[in-house]
This record gives sequence, structure tokens and C-alpha cells, in this order.
Amino acid sequence: MKVSFENDQIESYCNQFQLERMFSDIDSIPLQLRTYEKNELILQEGDDLDGIYLQVKGQTKVTTSVETGKSLLLRFCYPFSIFGDIEIIQKVPIQSQVKALADTCFIFIDKQTVEKSLLNDCRFLNELLHHLSYKLQTCTSASRINLLASVEERFAIYLLTTRQSNDFGREIQSQNIPEIASVIGTTPRHLNRLIQKLSVSGTLSKKRSSFIVLDWNELDRLSNGLRYY
Repeated sequence: MKVSFENDQIESYCNQFQLERMFSDIDSIPLQLRTYEKNELILQEGDDLDGIYLQVKGQTKVTTSVETGKSLLLRFCYPFSIFGDIEIIQKVPIQSQVKALADTCFIFIDKQTVEKSLLNDCRFLNELLHHLSYKLQTCTSASRINLLASVEERFAIYLLTTRQSNDFGREIQSQNIPEIASVIGTTPRHLNRLIQKLSVSGTLSKKRSSFIVLDWNELDRLSNGLRYY
């Protein structure tokens, strides 16, 4: 991680994402620019949070662990995303692991500043509410589908969701079979068997470690009109 206080770069990101609308007085807030290289760990599940992270560049991968030691993919994040909002509000340790998948930059605000000043700022709280409600909506939708739908339905729903131009579709989109399996709550082995089945039926065309959708209408029928959002 590299920490910078370069006003020009910070101001450029603030202007790009109109961050002045997020604070009543942005000039009074000590802002840092934190830069992480590809594959560098940003937040570790279970650690104490040191502040709020505003992602302004790059791509991150958010996962959570389970008792068996395996990790569950939650989403990929892009600018503009906020990390630390749940932990700040609930006063709990970091809930998920966040890793950089490319060179990634954050505007960072230390925890003391957030707790002493920003939690009394209506603009800041309104922005946190917006991001928290989005996370709740998408997580609730994904959990409901993964609990109630069959694996075949979930896979169809996943493919149709990622095909559409919405934020959550982009956040769960992957070409990696194990990652797709993680998102829809199944195993890579089960998903590979399903891909083979759909390939035989002509819905997909299987290519070694990848596949191509041939019949979107059939996937729509299998999905029963549901989507991950």
C-alpha cells in the first residue's frame, strides 16, 4: 500500500465523483489517497477497521469465509464503492475480505474523523444509507434466490442478470467457473455437470473451460422471470 497526501490527485478524484456533495465541509476533512497493487489485500475479515474507504479507481474482489475455511464470493466492486460503512455503523470488526484485482485507489478517511465529525453530518449519513440499502437489497435478493431456486434456475438467473446492463450484474459477472459456482451457491463440480447438461440440450455450447449461450429464450424460461437484483 502507498499513502499519499497529494492535493492535486485527491482533488481530481473528488471532482470526478463529486465528493463535495457527500460532505457538508469537505475542506475540513483530512483525506488520504491509498493505492494498492494487483493482488494486494486491502481489508482482512476479522481485523479492526481503521477508517472509511472510498474506491475511486480499479477493481476489487469481496469475499467472506465460512467455517470450513472456504471463501464465498460476494461481488466485484468498481468505482464508486464504499467500504467500512457496515463496520462503522454497527461497531464490529471487518466483515469481509477485500482484495485488489488491479491497481486500485481509495480516498481514505480515518476512523476518528468519521466518528467525531462525519457521523453528525447529514450528507455523509445519507450517502452511507444509500450504499447500505443497495447492499441489503442485492444480498437479500441473492440469498432468497439461492435458498429457494434450484441450481439450474439459479444458473439461468445468473446468466440473464449478468447479461443486463445493471450494477449488480456487473458486480457478480465472472468467466471463472468456481467463482460463478460460489455466487449461485453450488460447487464447481455440480455446475460443470449442469453446463454439460445444458450443452447437450443445445442451450449452451461448451468449450473446454468456457461456454457460449446459444438459447437465451430457454434460459429465460428456466429462470421463471427472476434476477439477482
